[in-house]
Amino acid sequence: MAEFIFADMLIKRGITDVDVSSAATSAEEIGNGVHRGTVRILNRLGIDCSKKRARQMTKDDCEKYDLIIGMDSANIRNIKRIAGDKYNAKIYRLLDFTDNPRDISDPWYTGDFERTYSDILEGCEGLMKKLLTVRN
Repeated sequence: MAEFIFADMLIKRGITDVDVSSAATSAEEIGNGVHRGTVRILNRLGIDCSKKRARQMTKDDCEKYDLIIGMDSANIRNIKRIAGDKYNAKIYRLLDFTDNPRDISDPWYTGDFERTYSDILEGCEGLMKKLLTVRN
């Protein structure tokens, strides 16, 4: 969800030189499409995610991207395991870019995709603010 929300924000602001991609830190969903709960929210927002398939994060992602962002503390532990210590300065939780840093509510466990959307929107807005500050 975060990949598509942030990419949509970039498009709406005319920012075309930022690459956004999501990757799993575990193997359970590799190759699967976006969960139907997320699809419902993105469809409501007019955002297409039909071509997305889950892929595994690799150490190469740490080299390629300026930021590696996880949704919660478990993601961060897994990211650091994959990345190694060399990339710690690039690794953040999405809500670390807000005034209320915390884990994103995980709909895999809660079933509450609206709460997750609210958290992700807050985090993406904070990340966008940071991006715009760095660019100016």
